[in-house]
Amino acid sequence: MIRVGLVGYGYAGRTMHAPLIRRVPDLALTAVVSRSAERRERAARELGVATFSTLADLLEKGQVDLVVIATPHDTHAALACQAMEAGRHVVVDKVMCLNGQEADVMIAASQKNGVLLSVFQNRRWDWDYLTVRKVLEDGLIGTPYLFEAAVLRYRAPRGWRGDAAASGGILFDWGAHLIDQALQLVPGPVQAVTCDLLYQGWGREVGSYARLLLRFAGGVLYDIEIGNLSRHAKPRWLILGDRGALVKTGIDPQEAALQRGSLETAAEDPSDRARVSTEVGGLTAELVIESVRGDWTDYYRNIADALLGRAALLVRPEEVRRAMAVYDAAMESARTGTTVQVEI
Repeated sequence: MIRVGLVGYGYAGRTMHAPLIRRVPDLALTAVVSRSAERRERAARELGVATFSTLADLLEKGQVDLVVIATPHDTHAALACQAMEAGRHVVVDKVMCLNGQEADVMIAASQKNGVLLSVFQNRRWDWDYLTVRKVLEDGLIGTPYLFEAAVLRYRAPRGWRGDAAASGGILFDWGAHLIDQALQLVPGPVQAVTCDLLYQGWGREVGSYARLLLRFAGGVLYDIEIGNLSRHAKPRWLILGDRGALVKTGIDPQEAALQRGSLETAAEDPSDRARVSTEVGGLTAELVIESVRGDWTDYYRNIADALLGRAALLVRPEEVRRAMAVYDAAMESARTGTTVQVEI
């Protein structure tokens, strides 16, 4: 049994990490760390675990093997390194950290201490992402040349996510997932990064809109849009290929199900299923694709399997370090108003 300590019992810790960890038989959530006495009391009541006010106390007294960090983005690097220097394995919530330099320090601490380091890229198990992967692998739209991925909503940032110093800004929330998915879906290196950030309304500090354009080797364009001040949503996916196109609306239903307290209740509106326009046997066809049902629990199942020597780690820190290089280029592009040439 792998004993797990969870650092942070806010929304992510309470709604996502705790229930997913508890769904894996090889993982035992035994402790929670929170600076808030109210949250410590809630964790003890809801989970029946020991609680601590600091990570240092957990590392000294908690007897845990794995530390899961679900705290504001600007604390990830320091807390992860503190846990790894104490010989604990670490899972850190996305975004991994705030820049590539911090990522390098985290990876070095993992290697020095011989411990696992992974980043909670749970949206590799999103229904829409897995459906897109299957459509591409089946060749239904041929060779893709344009990806548009968008999450545009009308909702003020809450808590520390409204603080640029703590959060990194609008691109460091959903952007962590969309950049990771881009790097998973498109082979070859990123050769150019262009990023625009707008600061309006309630996003005056962290940003109200971000547009990130990645140009991959081979000519593939990948356009990412994120906004919190948009009363009109775009499709979650639009992908154009040389033989067809895919359009997919809606957000993966697993988060809403976890908010209800049961991942098994996840259900997708049939109108949000992927629609594919393609050519079959010389004739054009319009297809509705049944979504591939993913399970966020599989992230933590893999963590357990990797720690027990049963499987390779699926979300490796070196992969996510590549995403942090994209972030560094994006921030430079937004600051200078130029396209940044890279080889990522």
